[in-house]
Amino acid sequence: MEQLLHYVWKHKMFPLSALHTTDGQPVEVVDAGLHNRHQGPDFFNAKVKIGETLWVGNIEIHERSSDWYQHHHETDEAYGNVILHVVGTVDRDDIVTSDGKRLPQMVLKVPQSVAENYQSLLTSDSYPPCHRVVSGLGKLTVHSWMSALSAERLSQKSDAIMERRRQLNCSWEAAYFTTLARNFGFGVNGEAFETWARHISLTTIAHHRDNEFQIEAIFFGQAGLLDDAALPGRYQPQALDDAYYQRLRKEYLYLAHKFTLTPMDHRLWRFLRLRPQNFPHIRLAQLVGLYCHHRSELSLLLECQTVDEAKQLLSTSVTDYWKTHYLFGVESPSSDKHLSEASLNLLLVNTVVPVLFAFGRYQHSEKYCDRAFMFLEQLKAEQNFITRMWRDCGLKVDTAADSQALIQLKTRYCDRKDCLRCRIGYEFLRQRQQPLSTLDNPDIQQ
Repeated sequence: MEQLLHYVWKHKMFPLSALHTTDGQPVEVVDAGLHNRHQGPDFFNAKVKIGETLWVGNIEIHERSSDWYQHHHETDEAYGNVILHVVGTVDRDDIVTSDGKRLPQMVLKVPQSVAENYQSLLTSDSYPPCHRVVSGLGKLTVHSWMSALSAERLSQKSDAIMERRRQLNCSWEAAYFTTLARNFGFGVNGEAFETWARHISLTTIAHHRDNEFQIEAIFFGQAGLLDDAALPGRYQPQALDDAYYQRLRKEYLYLAHKFTLTPMDHRLWRFLRLRPQNFPHIRLAQLVGLYCHHRSELSLLLECQTVDEAKQLLSTSVTDYWKTHYLFGVESPSSDKHLSEASLNLLLVNTVVPVLFAFGRYQHSEKYCDRAFMFLEQLKAEQNFITRMWRDCGLKVDTAADSQALIQLKTRYCDRKDCLRCRIGYEFLRQRQQPLSTLDNPDIQQ
């Protein structure tokens, strides 16, 4: 497998026997070079001693030497500075560059133990497949990898916000509002809430910000929830007789005509297995409170110096009608239906922190980026099956930075079987060069 050959070369996991070119010259790898994941040779600026000569240049790796011609490297000037062709199998000897230079070749054998361990990682029924070695990792290794994963996840979220801003006419205010709305869906309705937010023109509704009833009419109307077809069948008679529903619907029809509004498809909303406090109606009513009390403005978020200030900014309850309802026409015990502490923490992790980081990168302002990382370190770890899984493996999960790192590890590495880019996978292959089946069986002598 070519990917594994890359890995062995990059980390110099060479067999114990001496390395030689196919024509018998000794090879010493002084520097494996910089791994290139883009177009061009596989490793840049390597230093390799072949015979008595030290060569500095690029390395190309293939499973078979004939792949050089399959990929048309012999006519590509980008491969003119290759100094060594590393292969798993030699099936052609005449490897030449675009300028006619004949390349030396070296067969690289993947150590059997590494190959067996890697195969075990790919096929193990246990999850994560490296769980047996996690608890034995050094603190420095764990800390550096967790920090890198946390930063990687934050960077990806930041990129998504920057792309959202680009799509929303380069408006930071709209990008923040849409990101906030998306995360009010708390996973299940995230996509629907983002679609809804894109149906809200902040410049249009700003004229009605002081009228909570009109804002609620626009919010619910644009969500498609003031369409009679959106009413749950079993509750439709009560909703149609509900005076507040009829008032809200009438107001929306007037405003929709005035501003040429088009609602989203109400069928995008999900209700199955949702607790009533997570119904879109309740979340929308909470967003009405945030918006009308001017708590959804980016400028105010940027002024928050502490986690508590950010939580206070986003703390909200529902409008009056929804204190006694979960759906139109369906009454509930009276409650302000505040955002819970857990919900606020999730909003900070998924909205506040990425927005601060994205805005800091955009403005080249370290203070916002530093504040984003500080908030992650101060917030408690998220409690979900991913964090519980890694905690059971022996990893310490205390802060939101930890939980975000482990979510990144599972979704971007474990789920994709990308063990060769994982530092835990590296430590396993490097330090435990024996099959996982051996580690899983205590009766086998080590």
